[in-house]
Amino acid sequence: MTLFERIIARQIPADIVYEDEHVIAFRDIKPQAPVHVVLIPKNPIPRIAESTAADAAVLGHLLATAPEVARRCGVADTGFRLVINNGRDAGETVPHLHCHILGGRPLSWPPG
Repeated sequence: MTLFERIIARQIPADIVYEDEHVIAFRDIKPQAPVHVVLIPKNPIPRIAESTAADAAVLGHLLATAPEVARRCGVADTGFRLVINNGRDAGETVPHLHCHILGGRPLSWPPG
C-alpha cells in the first residue's frame, strides 16, 4: 500500500483541501511553493505512462478538478502550475499518479 493509498484510507493524517468520489487533494508535506497541493486519483494508477484508455475518464476528471483546487487555495486568479512526474529520473517518489498544484509566488521556467 503506497503512502497515498494510506492517506485515502485515512491511516495517515493529511490536510485535505478537496475530495470527491474520484480524487482527493491535500497539502504537500514538503512544499516547494507557498501553495503546494497534491491531487491524486483514488483508484491508484502507478504513473501516467502506465495509464490506459480505461483511465481516460479519471485522468480527465483529475485535470478538470485542478482549477477548483487552485480556487480553494487562493491561486486560481494569480496563476498556478500543474506538474506530473513520471519515473525516478523525473522526480517521482510515490508510485501513485499524482499532480502537483503549485502557486502563491511567481514561478520561473525552467524550474530549479
